[in-house]
Amino acid sequence: MEAGKDVIRLEREPFIVTMKPKLIIGLADSLEQKADQADFLLLCKRVEAFIRAWYHVQFEELMQLYALFDPANGGKKLEKQNLSAARVDELEQRFLDIYAMLMEKSNFKVLSDNEFRVATSGHYLLNLPIAVDKNKLDSKLLGKFFEKRKDLEMPTYTNQYVMYRRGIGLDKSTDAFISAKLDELISRAWDWILGLLRLRKLLGREQNRAQPGPADGSSALSNTEHYVERIRIQNMKITFGNFLKKTTIQEPTFERLILLYRLATPRHDTSPYGNRGICIKQFKHVPMADVELVLPEKKNPSLTAMDWVKFLLSAIIGFVAFSGTLEAHPSDIWVALAILGGFLSYCAKIYFTFHANMMEYQRLITNSMYDKQLDSGRGTLLHLCDDVIQQEVKEVILAYYVLMTKGKHTIQTLDELCEEVLLEEFDEKCNFEVEDALKKLERLGIVSKDSLGRYAPHPLKRANEIIGITTDEVVARISSA
Repeated sequence: MEAGKDVIRLEREPFIVTMKPKLIIGLADSLEQKADQADFLLLCKRVEAFIRAWYHVQFEELMQLYALFDPANGGKKLEKQNLSAARVDELEQRFLDIYAMLMEKSNFKVLSDNEFRVATSGHYLLNLPIAVDKNKLDSKLLGKFFEKRKDLEMPTYTNQYVMYRRGIGLDKSTDAFISAKLDELISRAWDWILGLLRLRKLLGREQNRAQPGPADGSSALSNTEHYVERIRIQNMKITFGNFLKKTTIQEPTFERLILLYRLATPRHDTSPYGNRGICIKQFKHVPMADVELVLPEKKNPSLTAMDWVKFLLSAIIGFVAFSGTLEAHPSDIWVALAILGGFLSYCAKIYFTFHANMMEYQRLITNSMYDKQLDSGRGTLLHLCDDVIQQEVKEVILAYYVLMTKGKHTIQTLDELCEEVLLEEFDEKCNFEVEDALKKLERLGIVSKDSLGRYAPHPLKRANEIIGITTDEVVARISSA
């Protein structure tokens, strides 16, 4: 790997991106016999029907529980149930348990502390500090959930909201970025001055540009890892030649990001249970460095403490220089005016830069609401329910296909072969979840395990006989008749 690059080391996702119809048709077409193709397609339909049936009860319970915690009208439904506060707490935690299972089965992961630190370690298009108004968010809901679920690690960056992420993409933006380049030059000059005066530690300006991933080739890249490069203004060499030229910057993205939180109960709220609404929002293609844009209840951005320090120190230095010039050379008024003009220009620069950043912030917020947000509330849950089924079906079908075409295999070799098929046939790199797929195949009864730990499939016709006719087939026959 080329030295000096800002890269992020990422684990390969267990999520299969290839659409289910494309995967099934692609695997079926690779079979030589037409009869085998027909039996394989029938098996795929029956596997999907049974997986839907397995999860149906849990999905129904999830939607019924969310009806009580829907921010829109869940409060009224709760009051009609006349439940005790303790019972409502139990139902909340039951909802979160099913929700966590849903996220796990659809291959979403809680955004960890390290991932959040890496994501917010720099800027992309957003150049303003964003903070959440914690007084407007509830902390009891998730606190109880993570305290009970020892298998899940509660992120320390907050106890008031939780973010789940899945998939990594790449966002590119091309522009001159003159304001951003100018800000970076001034910031570097300011850092140099603070270093010269040995004031960095005092003002909290110790530079922290450590790379999230190795910037050289010293670390080996495992089969479950890959690197994504960040190209940002902060890490560029800015010269007179490229200052006015268009520049392309890029940032890794969270392809899917789901946010869960609850608003704090207002002081004037008179309902018996307080605010019990659970907010769920789903976003797409969110740049890592701008992940703060999707956080709930953000405070209005303002000048940072460092900006005020710069401003006050500049004022003091300007005043001293202006007074010293007038005292030393009373007749040289033009030099004094030049110093005063420079100071006023710097003040104007701070104001107009902040104003420009605020305009960009408003644009990005609007973009996150209308372009980035996919769904919310019940719609997000329905989307996730379908996601679970699609992923489970693809995993089971792929594992059975590999066993059927390549013979008996252990868990490890089956895992490797499934990943090879995905790469060779569908040009997709994936960290295949073989254990989960085999559990489903064993539950269906269409694979067997020998004394050496090798799995073997039942023939296609026998597998279809074992699963049997599904309700979907019966309904289809009745409809056609």
